[in-house]
This record gives sequence, C-alpha cells and structure tokens, in this order.
Amino acid sequence: MEDDNLLRGKQKRYLRAHAHNMRPLFSIGKNGLTSAWLDQLTGALENRELIKINLQQSAEVSVDETKAFIEDNTDIQVVQTIGRVLVLYRVATDQENQKISPIVENM
Repeated sequence: MEDDNLLRGKQKRYLRAHAHNMRPLFSIGKNGLTSAWLDQLTGALENRELIKINLQQSAEVSVDETKAFIEDNTDIQVVQTIGRVLVLYRVATDQENQKISPIVENM
C-alpha cells in the first residue's frame, strides 16, 4: 500500500463514526483467510466502501494476522479493530458507488 493512501486521524474518526451502527457483513471462520475471501471483500467494498467483518470463535487466525493479511494483499485499509471486529475501508473505483470517499477525501 502506498503511503499517500493512508488515512489521517480526522478521516479515521469520521469512518469509525459512520461504521458505528453497521453490522458485520463477513465472518472469518475455520476456513481462514483465502484469496477468494479477499475477492469477496473487495467486491463488497466496491459497492459500499465501508464494511465491518468479524472473526468467529472457530477462526484459527488472530485479529492482527487478519489485519496484516488484508493490508498486505489488497488496497483495503483497516480503520479500526474492536475485539474480534474489524472496520474496513476502500475507495470504490466506480464513480456511482463513491458515497463516502468524496467526504473523506475533502477532510
């Protein structure tokens, strides 16, 4: 990930507040982290830009391992981790799906 794509504190606060009432959209279970799962995340973020995921108790990976896997293999940014829940953000490539990113960019 490029350093100029990193979010500033004010932007992260906005995204955390925006994600507060969201429910997790994806779960990580015993199947763990796969490239197919990353493709699904990327597709969901293309439509929404901001989602939550959670690690089930049966997951064989930690929150830190999951965060590193996501950030190392995609351009998705982990905005926040709370317990076993991660808040993910990625700017949509399709202009029609960019509802949050223009606000974040102008902060």
